[in-house]
Amino acid sequence: MPPASNDRFGPDRYGPDVLAGDWRAAGRRTIPELPATRDLVVELAADGYCGAVVSVEKQTVTLEDRHGRMRMFPLGHGFLVDGEPVRLVAPEARAPQGRIRTASGSFAVEAGRPAKVALPSRIFVEGRHDAELVERIWGADLRVEGVVVEYLEGVDVLGDVLDEFQPGPGRRVGVLVDHLVAGSKEQRIADAAMRGPHRGHVLVVGHPFVDVWQAVKPTRVGRESWPVIPRGTSWKHGVCAAFGWPHEDQADIARAWQRILGRVRGYGDLEPALLGRVEELIDFVTAPAD
Repeated sequence: MPPASNDRFGPDRYGPDVLAGDWRAAGRRTIPELPATRDLVVELAADGYCGAVVSVEKQTVTLEDRHGRMRMFPLGHGFLVDGEPVRLVAPEARAPQGRIRTASGSFAVEAGRPAKVALPSRIFVEGRHDAELVERIWGADLRVEGVVVEYLEGVDVLGDVLDEFQPGPGRRVGVLVDHLVAGSKEQRIADAAMRGPHRGHVLVVGHPFVDVWQAVKPTRVGRESWPVIPRGTSWKHGVCAAFGWPHEDQADIARAWQRILGRVRGYGDLEPALLGRVEELIDFVTAPAD
């Protein structure tokens, strides 16, 4: 075999330069990239924290452990999957294929279709959390139909709201009430509204849950059931305490709700007792004018 050559100085009796090229990478293990898809279970190499992917922002991933505690980490190195190191990256957005369904299960309208002018009819719900949950599941459908959802800040003001709104032909009102059970204060208010001067143009329906949080299946937050909260204790604060979530002030309660809402992806994550009632209200307010 001829000796290694050197263009400038002739034959090179020592062979090629061992430091030439990326010598630092010699023998280095390549860590694979892995998209941080929802519900992927990963472990933090530094301290053993293990959790499922809840959400991914531009540069961060949020994990939730089996106790419902969530922590946020920067995307990149430092994670293990099945004991093997990976580099977490944001998943690529995929173009939808075929006909698209909305979160409520209905078919989405074609892209570019102009928004419908809002109907005179309205759907009222008791509070902000109710409105946000309805928007999460039925928002696309309601925008197609031109239905606006407003919140009452409590069923006690329903009579005053109806008197101000003045329901009538082509101007219907549907109302969703929490904890609408026989003999309750809510049931008496609902009956009065539908027997009153606006009867025939108002439909009040409700679900049996103490709070709309309960309409989310508990498995979505890693629980077998919602806790039973004793009378005299704020239900939402009691739930957060039972789950070990912060509950000192309203900001903690708001964060707890966002944690719950963030796990709702479609109608299958909600209890049928709520699904049927909302669909009933949508049908009522979108019916042809009397």
